[in-house]
Amino acid sequence: MAPSTKPGAKVEPLRKARPCPECGKPSAREHYPFCSDRCRTLDLSRWLKGSYAIPVAEDQSKADPLDE
Repeated sequence: MAPSTKPGAKVEPLRKARPCPECGKPSAREHYPFCSDRCRTLDLSRWLKGSYAIPVAEDQSKADPLDE
């Protein structure tokens, strides 16, 4: 059996509130960690365009100078 909850009982959030990574407004539970569907879509668009990429050195000898 599930534990009974009292009417009007306060629900504790699982995560602490964080600002939206796009605009800085408080995040919304249904769009976490974003504040809105707009901010979530903007971030997804950047991922799909390849804006979030880790730069790669073309020449492997220049990639790790500590291996010499």
